[in-house]
Amino acid sequence: MHVVPIRRRATLVAAAAGTIGLALPGAGQAQSKSALNLAMIGEPPTLDVQSTPADLVCIIMQHVFETLYTFDAKSNLVPMLAEGMPKVSADGRQYGITLRKGVKLHSGRELDAEDVVASLKRWMEVSPRGKSVNAQVESLVAKGPLGVEITLKNGYAPLLAQLAMPSGMAAIMAKESIAQPLREFIGTGPYRFKERRPDQYVLLTRFADYAARKEAPSGYSGRRTATMEELRFVPVPNANTRVEGALAGQFHYADLLPIEALGRLEKAADKVVPLLTPSFGFPYLVFNTKEGSMARQAIRKAAQTALGPGEMLAAGFGDTRSFIAEGNHFPKGTPFYSDAGTANYNERDARKSRAQAEQAGYKGEPVRILTSRQYDFHHNMALIMAEQLKRAGFKAELNVVEWATLLQRRADPKLWDIYITHSGLFPEPMLSPPQLGDGAPGWWSSPAKQQALAALNQEPNPARRGALWAKVQQVVYDEVPYIHVGKFASLSARAPALEGYTPHTYPFFWNTSLKN
Repeated sequence: MHVVPIRRRATLVAAAAGTIGLALPGAGQAQSKSALNLAMIGEPPTLDVQSTPADLVCIIMQHVFETLYTFDAKSNLVPMLAEGMPKVSADGRQYGITLRKGVKLHSGRELDAEDVVASLKRWMEVSPRGKSVNAQVESLVAKGPLGVEITLKNGYAPLLAQLAMPSGMAAIMAKESIAQPLREFIGTGPYRFKERRPDQYVLLTRFADYAARKEAPSGYSGRRTATMEELRFVPVPNANTRVEGALAGQFHYADLLPIEALGRLEKAADKVVPLLTPSFGFPYLVFNTKEGSMARQAIRKAAQTALGPGEMLAAGFGDTRSFIAEGNHFPKGTPFYSDAGTANYNERDARKSRAQAEQAGYKGEPVRILTSRQYDFHHNMALIMAEQLKRAGFKAELNVVEWATLLQRRADPKLWDIYITHSGLFPEPMLSPPQLGDGAPGWWSSPAKQQALAALNQEPNPARRGALWAKVQQVVYDEVPYIHVGKFASLSARAPALEGYTPHTYPFFWNTSLKN
């Protein structure tokens, strides 16, 4: 992903430091240990990275757990814990994977094929992403100490991308640590889990016996070096507090800052380095297709007609440089670009929507919109969405909760009708959003979905998959399990002393250091 480096009050910073509960020296001050203080958007709901697609959990725990494959800087699939790319049978159904020799787990013993098989089986049971893969798998077995064999029911083109995805990660862990819920976090990564103090920090420490790859670093791939002794992930739910903390030198890195803070950050080049990532991702609205006022397809269509994503993006991001209002899921010039269904994007037609809703039998049931202030743009978009729905006659109710609470509530179909979230842009359609799989909140399932996705996923030829994605995108517009709002840029900030940091969708801090 291309990244462009760009050259409120002290009481808020003091309040943030008071809630941290950890002696956090400023980014420019000497520390007893080499440590990074990293301001995150909130408290992670769990540290079990297999069980949730929440970005925050992935950002932290990708330092502890690793995957068989990963993505390089050009989004190519490359090996991580695997020695090389798999041997695939001619019919595309059998994958033979050889593990790297000498990879140490945080418990001290060497990783083996039984760890991988046990880890992947758990992932296929607990992860929405893993459940989608599980539906395709006929068998998963160890072949000797370092061999793993996956046999599929049919060809499944996204398999390696699913195994490489950091979010909802197919994390490889020590087989003896596997439990439900997960209580120990024993991986192979450059950092090991040390301590969690809720609402204060998650502390990771350097793993001295880490077995790094020899290739040069590229994206998430290649050599990973734990230069810093400690990584301290600090929950700072208020976006403006993250800005103030970055400006005051409280944090070496601050994630997902409000776009309107860019001007202030640009004027403080001696204190902070702003980083704007264009086309970072897309916000989207997830509909509860299982229960409640949005369970019926015709009413979701009426809601789609009422909504104006362009107005929502303007409210969420302000500066037109920071968003693009377009209904195509993938950008122009990419293999999966399509305008299928986009005639239904950004209609914002209250009169037409009201007529559609009445014809569909809408009787004034509440439309409960679940959102959080941890992501300011989510909340700002939700305010506009509620007004757009009200103009069309819907009884919109805004439920504003902590992000961790939202992640809990969205798992219960009785508690919401629409929630707002976002995703990074990835090179494989099946990587996001999770609603394209099975079992993710929203619970979208239909014959049209299954037919369109089966055609896409069983086609091994990349040149043919673009046209098949267009049919999936059309089904999304027809059945409205979610609404793609548009594209947005992401703003974060680092301390001038932080070296080696390259922004990515899921920021990572191996290969980073501090100037003396």
